[in-house]
Amino acid sequence: MKIIVTGSLGNISKPLAEKLLAENHDVTIISSKAEKKPLIEAMGAKAAIGSVEDVDFLTNVFKGADAVYTMVPPYFGASDWKKHIARIGENLATAVKSAGVKYVVNLSSVGAHMPEGCGPVSGLYYTEKALNNLEGVNAKHLRPGFFYTNFYANIGMVKHMGIIGSNYGAGTPMMLADPDDIAAVAAEELTNLTFTGKSIRYIASDERTADEIAKTLGNAIGKPDLNWVEFGDADSLSAMQQNGLPEEVAKNYVEMGTALRSGEMAKEYNASKPVPLQKTKLETFAQKFAGAYSKA
Repeated sequence: MKIIVTGSLGNISKPLAEKLLAENHDVTIISSKAEKKPLIEAMGAKAAIGSVEDVDFLTNVFKGADAVYTMVPPYFGASDWKKHIARIGENLATAVKSAGVKYVVNLSSVGAHMPEGCGPVSGLYYTEKALNNLEGVNAKHLRPGFFYTNFYANIGMVKHMGIIGSNYGAGTPMMLADPDDIAAVAAEELTNLTFTGKSIRYIASDERTADEIAKTLGNAIGKPDLNWVEFGDADSLSAMQQNGLPEEVAKNYVEMGTALRSGEMAKEYNASKPVPLQKTKLETFAQKFAGAYSKA
């Protein structure tokens, strides 16, 4: 089959493309960076260099595809991050409609049932809505939990402060997802194309409290007393800005943390149980975390 993959060579898109190529599919990877072209072609895929801001470009790439994997690339320069995510989602949906694509596997997130109050994930609510409004298009929305790889951003805090934390408490239950596991689910959906209409699939590799995460990561790096600390919203906002995040991005992350803290972000995930857990457990990721920690 001819399958289009957005997201360049990111943490999910690259292993997804590799899995699809291994199944002998005709894969085109969209990237905004020309320097990625030889890397993409070396994998055996076709490279389409252009921007998700350009609907005509997307439409031309999507034409003739059996299926498209859609995701909104991260962009921290937006003055209104949620609106930016929603607008790119509209671009993707418009291109899908114009190109006549019938199957879409869309990367969303746990919490995407919230049109407001969940930071960038609330932008994904509108991306899902844009795709759901397309007649004659089958869309599967993947809603993974919190990416393991997000914890790499806490390495500096652990090294310099001896703690790990956010604006939600140690007892907060978290749904965790490994990018490779997400890629495997996306590849399965794209290869089989058995879904019809509009549907959601939750993805979790493990379920742990924030305190259990701190202890597991701490054991892996030789700090068994590592504690999860809950910060106030104002302190979290200030710390993220001091670490270089734009105010708009930091505000959205704080908002997402409050949705985790209240339990609202996980509400529909919990209502959908049992969700089968994928293979990569926290202890496995902790070894990768330890490797990154030692090099930082």
